Amino acid sequence: MIQQFLRLARLLDRLTLALASLAGATLVLMVLVNVVLRYGFGTGSIKMQDLASYAFAVFLILAVPLCHARAGHVRVEVLSERLPPAYLRRADALAWALFLTPVFGLILWAGWGDIAFSWSIGEGSTTPGGLGGLYLVKTALPVAAALMIIQGLAALFEKRGA
Repeated sequence: MIQQFLRLARLLDRLTLALASLAGATLVLMVLVNVVLRYGFGTGSIKMQDLASYAFAVFLILAVPLCHARAGHVRVEVLSERLPPAYLRRADALAWALFLTPVFGLILWAGWGDIAFSWSIGEGSTTPGGLGGLYLVKTALPVAAALMIIQGLAALFEKRGA
């Protein structure tokens, strides 16, 4: 059962990496196009600016679970490198139970109503003439919160087996 969960966590991580990479590439392309249009041709596109903003938001939000899945979290290395691995595993388990799960669970719980409303009205850009689909961007936050909980639990299972 644990091995199946770890396979699911790795699959979700690969999917998250692909989406974040796509968002990052879209961001770079849209910024480049907007700069060329504005300074090269004296014109621009509100929709392309919105797409750059959307891509930035998704990229930034998905970077959090990606970083966690790769053990990129912050830890005081001067202390942790001197502590035994068993202590670090217990500290990580405690941090997952007391911090990571409650905080990201709260994000899921508290944001659910806003996301549901955003989907129900098909929320779009706040900029006149802007791009639709803001509800999709807003959905990235609870998805990233769920991924953080899954990646945290996967990290605990992997350390337990190590």
